[in-house]
Amino acid sequence: MSTLLCLGSAFYTVKYFSISTDISQLISSDLPWRQRELKFHETFPGRNQTILIVVQAPTAELVSQASSALGQALQRRPDLFHTINQTSGADFFRKNGLLFLATEEVERVSGRLVEATPLINVLVHDRSIRGLTQALSFSLLGIQGGRISLDDAALAFSSITDAIDNVSVNRQAAFSWTALMSGRPVEVNDLRRFIAVWPVLNFTALEPGRAATDAIRQTVADLNLASQFGASVRLTGPVPIADEEFATVKEGALINNLATIVIVLVILWLALHSARIILAVFITLFVGLCMASAIGLMIVGAFNLISIAFAVLFIGLGVDFGIQFSVRYRAERHKIDDLRTALTQAAARVGAPLTLAAAATAAGFLSFLPTPYRGLSELGQIAGMGMIIAFVTSVTLLPALLTIFKAPGESEQLGYKAMAPLDRFLETHRIAIISLTGLVAIGGLPLLFYLRFDFNPINLRNPNVESVATFLDLRSNPEMGANSVHVLAPSMDEARKIADRMSGLSSVSRVRTLASFVPEDQPRKLAAINRLNTSLGRVFNSTPNVRPPTEEQNRSSLRSAAARLIQTAGTKTGKGADAAKNLSASLNKLADLGPAKWQQVEAVFVGSLDVVIRDLKVLLGARPITLQSLPKEMVDEWITSDKRALVDILPSGDPNDNENLRAFARSVLEVAPEATGGPISILQSGDTIVSAFIHAGFWALISIAILLWITLRRLSDVLLTLLPLLLAGAVTLEICVLIGMQLNFANIIALPLLLGVGVAFKIYYIMAWRAGQTNLLQSSLTRAVMFSAMTTATAFGSLWLSSHPGTSSMGKLMALSLVCTMAAAVLFQPALMGRPRKVQS
Repeated sequence: MSTLLCLGSAFYTVKYFSISTDISQLISSDLPWRQRELKFHETFPGRNQTILIVVQAPTAELVSQASSALGQALQRRPDLFHTINQTSGADFFRKNGLLFLATEEVERVSGRLVEATPLINVLVHDRSIRGLTQALSFSLLGIQGGRISLDDAALAFSSITDAIDNVSVNRQAAFSWTALMSGRPVEVNDLRRFIAVWPVLNFTALEPGRAATDAIRQTVADLNLASQFGASVRLTGPVPIADEEFATVKEGALINNLATIVIVLVILWLALHSARIILAVFITLFVGLCMASAIGLMIVGAFNLISIAFAVLFIGLGVDFGIQFSVRYRAERHKIDDLRTALTQAAARVGAPLTLAAAATAAGFLSFLPTPYRGLSELGQIAGMGMIIAFVTSVTLLPALLTIFKAPGESEQLGYKAMAPLDRFLETHRIAIISLTGLVAIGGLPLLFYLRFDFNPINLRNPNVESVATFLDLRSNPEMGANSVHVLAPSMDEARKIADRMSGLSSVSRVRTLASFVPEDQPRKLAAINRLNTSLGRVFNSTPNVRPPTEEQNRSSLRSAAARLIQTAGTKTGKGADAAKNLSASLNKLADLGPAKWQQVEAVFVGSLDVVIRDLKVLLGARPITLQSLPKEMVDEWITSDKRALVDILPSGDPNDNENLRAFARSVLEVAPEATGGPISILQSGDTIVSAFIHAGFWALISIAILLWITLRRLSDVLLTLLPLLLAGAVTLEICVLIGMQLNFANIIALPLLLGVGVAFKIYYIMAWRAGQTNLLQSSLTRAVMFSAMTTATAFGSLWLSSHPGTSSMGKLMALSLVCTMAAAVLFQPALMGRPRKVQS
């Protein structure tokens, strides 16, 4: 029967195994704030199922070319991508970008370009070395005429020098006319472009977006963006973060699991000293795990990052039940040299403690079912059922296997005689031990006020994977909107009113609605653009009538420009003069290198010039903007089909500070209780989880206490069981504060584990004490408890070594809680109980 159940369970588990890495699904969708969040995602599905492609290159022109090439290539894959947006309204902003600058900035930029009309005219009509050096000569006239200072030109001269020198020594070279015209140092955001992709997702796969992300990376390689444009491409957003989350979870999992199995086998050997008994325990554990996995999948459909830990709990407690029975069998076999009789006696002696431990542990786990924290609720459901399975297999399959394998007899008595001095010490000094332990635990209670909960999901992810590292790098960028909060207003008028109220909050840095894309002071800005259009329009619309230069003309123009630079620098000192002299030297060197190098230099300067001229032509076509003239794709991102309007709110302060985000969320909710978004999820998920653990922990203790009362029938014995458990819990949390360990979505499950393992250990001791057993530390019971704890610790150690921060933190806190509950059971509880009321004869 067990064989059939095992095979059926293994088949079901392999066929239907599924794990969801979506941390947002760990909270019940029935909560009001979760319903708002889900409703928002339904209204704007593209926002939560996107891949954000981040393209970066050495210059604004190169990044523009690279992102454009990539976007066009991806447009040809409708089988993998629903939509491709090179940021919202990319064409709209290319045309109207100047209108979104401050009025003074528009007038300054347009004025500089009007002054540069002769220079631009040369560049448009003569894109050779001769034309480039003539343009340089025009800029020197501006310096000589006093319109700009030599130091102001230092950055431009240095950029030109770097490009020429890189070509001269066969290094990759780049030059930005955009940076030259802006007259300011280049910022990181100038060199980035974002492409938002809404991919076709395969939800039957463990990594739903894998096909889309693989296609993007292959397209980047096929386009050769790195060598052609010097561009790097990174992926982030909800889809790649979720996919890489699963990849991180499974990374090294096979090696860790195999190592765990080997170490558990070694510990079992030290505990049981018999290959046949170990094999019986191992088979029992495997059969039970297969059954628990299958039942778990039947119950929840797919494991999550919390409920998947049931396997560790099952191994820890399943091995505990197996070791308790097997050690008891070995102790009986030492006294009775008959296998069946020894098994019968072992079952009689260990049956009641095991039954009570399994029932109490299952009750503790099942008490978490009603909580809105689905991760914990599902874990409690699966682990509770798993405890029942572990108990049943330990008292049925394990004895049967021991009989089949003919487990050998025992020549020596089990236990630890060396622990006799400690037994006597605990008995002699029990009052001092109880008092000192109580004082330490109670004295540390104020530390709990400093216990911190980190419920920011991003902190549970591996910061070294590309998607998360990119998100962390960009999350302070307003265009990312990583920490934005959203409000859906009934209309545009209401959206404006909400935006006005939000703008007055000190915790808010920026508020946007669709109306934010209608620039202010348009008449004055358009007047400046029209003046620029009048000046440059003639240049762009005229037909070039310039013959290509000869080799001698190019060389002469290089020498002439170099001489003018020296003349302009004269006897001046400073960064401008130094930059002019360096550029003069580079031009003279280039003149000696000949036509092949000149063509390479032309390619560097003219390639980016074509991009700038194209963009300038588009910018000159700016027209008045109204709400009605905004592009449809942009309107669709801000206005729903039933005319509700989106308000987007960004926080001020440090985007990496969880408390700052929580304060921001509170202030927004006071103005708009219907708001949703990441910071609100952080705030309310934290409150939800803390409340869930308080309520679930309370009911778990109540259910365990009732079960203990029904079985033990003495209030004092119930307290003797629960007090060490509560002590272990308090000390665990106090140590967390002292070592700076924060609780989070994942590691908080160590607390129900504390209930599960802790109550089992303490029941074993209270039942042995009630039976009149003395010298507990020397007994086979302590041997079983210690080796059981070692196997559980090994399982936790495998989690600790995970490269996934959430899983690793889970292992750390589990290990800490295990040490505390072990110490409470082995060292504190015997002292608390004292001598038995009746002593075995």
